[in-house]
This record gives sequence, C-alpha cells and structure tokens, in this order.
Amino acid sequence: MNKVLISRLGWLLVFSFLTAAVGQAKPSIEDQRDEVREMRDEVLAELYATKPETKARIKKAEGYAVFSNVGINVIFASFAGGKGVVVDRRGEETFMKMGSAGLGLGLGIKDFRVVFVFYDQRKLDQFIEKGWDFSVQADAAAKSDDKGGQAALAGNLAEGVEVFQFTKNGLALQATLQGTKYWHDPALN
Repeated sequence: MNKVLISRLGWLLVFSFLTAAVGQAKPSIEDQRDEVREMRDEVLAELYATKPETKARIKKAEGYAVFSNVGINVIFASFAGGKGVVVDRRGEETFMKMGSAGLGLGLGIKDFRVVFVFYDQRKLDQFIEKGWDFSVQADAAAKSDDKGGQAALAGNLAEGVEVFQFTKNGLALQATLQGTKYWHDPALN
C-alpha cells in the first residue's frame, strides 16, 4: 500500500511540475504586452536621466518607438533580435518585433536598447507599415549592469527621425553595415 501511495504521489508531483512548467512557458498576451511596456518605461527613464532634453522632444514628436535587442557579432557577421512598441501622439500602441543582420568587423554580444523619435507623421506611418531601417553602426561596449562603459554612434538614413542607442549589458566591438527589419507582432496586436 505504501508503494502505491508513494508512486501516486510521485506521479502527482511530476504532473504538477509539468503543468506548472507548461503554464509558465507561454505568458498571456496581456502579460507579454505588460513586459514590453515595462521595458519601454525603463528605457525611457534611462534616456531621460542621461539626456533630459529628450523628454520634451518626445512629447512634441509625432510618436516614438522603443526596442530591446540582443545582438551577436562574430567576426564578419552580426545578428540581433528583439521586441518593442511604437507609441503615436494619441498614445496608440503598436507592438513590434525586430531582427537584423549585418556585415563588417565585430566580435562580442550585447544587450542594447534603441529609441526612435519620429518628428514626421509620414515617417512614423512608414515605420509602422513597412518597418525597414538601414543603418551604419560603429560602437564599443563593455558593460555589466551599471559597471563599465560604452561609446556608440548610430546614423540613420531617414530624415525626420532621431535615434538613440545604448547598451544595457555586453561586451562588443563592431563596425557594421547592418539591415534591420521591424514588423508587427501579430500575437500582441
């Protein structure tokens, strides 16, 4: 009798563990949106702390976008992926994903953030609808939490759009010609 009870308890524990693991594997859509919103708020707070003038510029802009990205650079190629949100002047949110690939010299991995400020409504609409960005980047980063430093330069070919990029954590040295694609996140919109 004890072996049967122990066996059933064991299976009950395994079933409970698996049920909990499966339940945690995919957060709800609203939880995923809240996670992106929380990231956006943290990134904007950091941007405002380092560049206080950006708060007024974003308030006057047609809209802004905030993305969290993880990038990997391996000698001649770079890859990145992440997620974010575009917020227009009315406060309407469009959740998006991003992916990029590039060619150039680089080595390392970094967790970085990008903020786009759109001063032109047409540029904002194009970004939401087509989401393509082509840029040249050169940066150096060695950062862990609030230790270390970074130097970054991000140039964008779109007039009427201002871009801010900073590293959260990582170690990277790169100079790349990079193509980035932003697109609607169908699961969150």
